[in-house]
Amino acid sequence: MSILITPRATEKAYRLATAQNTYVFNVPMSANKQQIAEAVEAEFGDVSVGKVSVAVQSGKAVRYSRGKRSYPGTTHRQDTKKAYVTLSKGSIKLFEETEQKEEKK
Repeated sequence: MSILITPRATEKAYRLATAQNTYVFNVPMSANKQQIAEAVEAEFGDVSVGKVSVAVQSGKAVRYSRGKRSYPGTTHRQDTKKAYVTLSKGSIKLFEETEQKEEKK
């Protein structure tokens, strides 16, 4: 079973990737560490995963309107799961394009 992983493009993810060779991915809630490591190695070729840490971010409470005269209700956004993948061998070129564009300016 292959899972869909997508990289997170944030300032913290950029800092971790450049300094510690750790990459941050959005992963499905049902994925475990072994599946995440296999998916990263399969998608990005000749990299070797050293460590995988997983964090579940709880969805925030959000108010919504139920009409003109009724009390607003509350609901929760969906929970998300992040995977911090540290590579022992190789690197992933996620942020290379933005650096090249900035040099041209």
